[in-house]
Amino acid sequence: MKKFKKGMIILLSTLVFLGLITVLVLQLPTFGGTASGARLERIKHSPNYKNGTFQYPLETPMMNPESSWFKLIAAYFKPTEGREPERPLPSVKTNLKTLTGTEPVLVWFGHSSYFLRVNGKNLLVDPVFSGRTSPFQFVGSKAYPCTEMYGADDFPELDAIIISHDHYDHLDYDTILKLVSRTKHFHVALGVGSHLERWGVKPEAITEYDWYEAGKISDDLQLTATPGRHFSGRGLKRGQTLWNSYVLKTPTQTIFLGGDSGYGPHFKEIGEKYGPFDLALLECGQYNLMWHYIHMMPEETVQAAKDLKAEVLMPVHWGKFTLALHPWKEPIERMTKKAKEVQQLVTTPRIGELVPIGGNYSTERWWEGY
Repeated sequence: MKKFKKGMIILLSTLVFLGLITVLVLQLPTFGGTASGARLERIKHSPNYKNGTFQYPLETPMMNPESSWFKLIAAYFKPTEGREPERPLPSVKTNLKTLTGTEPVLVWFGHSSYFLRVNGKNLLVDPVFSGRTSPFQFVGSKAYPCTEMYGADDFPELDAIIISHDHYDHLDYDTILKLVSRTKHFHVALGVGSHLERWGVKPEAITEYDWYEAGKISDDLQLTATPGRHFSGRGLKRGQTLWNSYVLKTPTQTIFLGGDSGYGPHFKEIGEKYGPFDLALLECGQYNLMWHYIHMMPEETVQAAKDLKAEVLMPVHWGKFTLALHPWKEPIERMTKKAKEVQQLVTTPRIGELVPIGGNYSTERWWEGY
């Protein structure tokens, strides 16, 4: 009995110690902040916030009910051929500071980070320029070779940074710290401002959006937040901040900034309300049937573009990090195959390549042979 009691004391002490360590770790700034005051009240009054969490209108479980966390963990330990490229990917180093004029252009940096120069304004979407998608740079998925050729110092003064949601592969602590001093304004999903304020962004430089709320980047650039079928969270608790896609409206074009999303009826609703779109940037990668509700399969990415009435589809959320189980280039192969079948125009630029929006889009299959 004495040995049993001693064992229980040791076990409980260990659990308490681990609990305290977890609490202390979660207090580190990289995990972000917690909504309070007027921001928290706004969250509580959101039509998308129910039972203490933000929710998509349809049931959206993290894990497919037919799967399990045990199967997921086992799958990650099983080797998959081609999960990462065998050699550095082809890329281009564009001098972003010398871009001039009002013609709209885009530069993709791999995964979901990209730069837009529209009507003379410099915009940056979901910037992640740290080596890993993690709260700590010694663990987590590492960027592929030659996809780290851009950093915070490569950017001109930014009129706006647009954040879709607070996951580590879309909102990066170190990157924000480096860019905050030369960014005029941040446009983010509702609740994400709590992270930015903790990191030193002034409240007056932050605009937070609930779904279907609109704001202005400038007099001629309007931004409207639209739904996604996803989730949020940087710590143990999910759904305390919202996740957005966006409609960027210029005097001559309409661009869809997709963020992360599983497939759902919201794409058709957005297409009916704001389409057609000249260009739609949609996630195409990091999918699996085990988490099918929160990330689209490549064929669904094409269908989403059709639902949006997009003239041109540009796939993102691939080409820089391995966060799923599929081979690294499977998303682009499956997506382009489906797009050809249904006659959906697609552009597939290299990382860093200058893309004229509405101009001659790149269709080079640069990933072949890698």
